[in-house]
This record gives sequence, structure tokens and C-alpha cells, in this order.
Amino acid sequence: MFYEVDIAGLKRNLKLFSVADDLQIAAFILYGDVEITQHAAKELLARAPEFDIMLTSASKSIPLIYEMARQAGRNEYIVALKSQKVYMGDPLSADLKSITTFQRQQLFIGEDDVAKLKGKRVLIIDDVISTGQSLSAMEKLAEKAGANIVAKMAVLAEGDAYDREDIIVLGKLPLFNGKGEVIG
Repeated sequence: MFYEVDIAGLKRNLKLFSVADDLQIAAFILYGDVEITQHAAKELLARAPEFDIMLTSASKSIPLIYEMARQAGRNEYIVALKSQKVYMGDPLSADLKSITTFQRQQLFIGEDDVAKLKGKRVLIIDDVISTGQSLSAMEKLAEKAGANIVAKMAVLAEGDAYDREDIIVLGKLPLFNGKGEVIG
């Protein structure tokens, strides 16, 4: 089963996948789709307030933040990683539980990235906002680093997340029952 999504005028057919007994989601994957990545980056930047740097989490939104930085003429962006790396020094961390991942996770940013965020106007970027857990973890990291979050943006919002007033998105992804019928 598939769902056709409209992302600011550009359409894609997304395959449905079960995430619970009677719940399916339409999987939006940026990997490998240069056209949608470039289009989404342009459209999000058109809606973005003034900012100094962008922050995302690994991994599906990395092509998007790269393209947004490139189009905005920025040389840097920050990716919160799902594991601690030796080069991070004494990193900041935040917990999260994503709808598409079975176990709890943590996000980390290293000391150098903390310094880049401190006192800066930050855009938090994601591919899809569902439960808001990844977004919340990135917010915690930015706040711990002393950043000023000026906007939280994503290509799509899933289910009730679309109704949030604190995010900027390009389109809605509904939720589906086991038969592939829209339920939210």
C-alpha cells in the first residue's frame, strides 16, 4: 500500500509500514532523492527566520541540513549523533524514544559543537516530526548548550503533530490503520 504526499507542490508515493498492531505510517525517506531534498531545503529556507546555525539529528535528515546549509551559503551545521564518539570530549546528551526505532536512544553533541551553539540563533531541522521525541531531544541539547532556538522545522509532520503551532512544516503525513485507511 502507498500514500501520495504533496510536499510544497512536489509529490511522492510513500510505502506504508506497520509500527504497531493496527497502526501504519507512510515512510518518508530522503536518502537518494536529490530532487525532493533540494526542493524541501529551498521551501524550508523560504519560511525560516534569521539564524546563525542549524542543528539536526542523525541520520535521515543529514542530506536535508546539508542542502539547506549549501543553499543558505553557510559553511557549518551540527548533527547530534546517536552514539558518543571519542572526539567529542565531554559531550552533552539527551534521551529519546522514536516511533521508528524499537529501543530508547540518546543524542550527543561534542564540546566543539556546544561552543558553536552557545549564544547563537539556531534552527532545529528534522525530516519528519511524529511523536516529537527527536525534536525534544534536540531542543534539550540546544538549550543545554546555551543556544537561542528561533525555529523548529521539518519537511513533514505526522498525525497530530501537524497541528502543533510551534513547528514549521511543508506538509502532513496522516496515520493509517492496518487496512491502509487514514485514521489521523
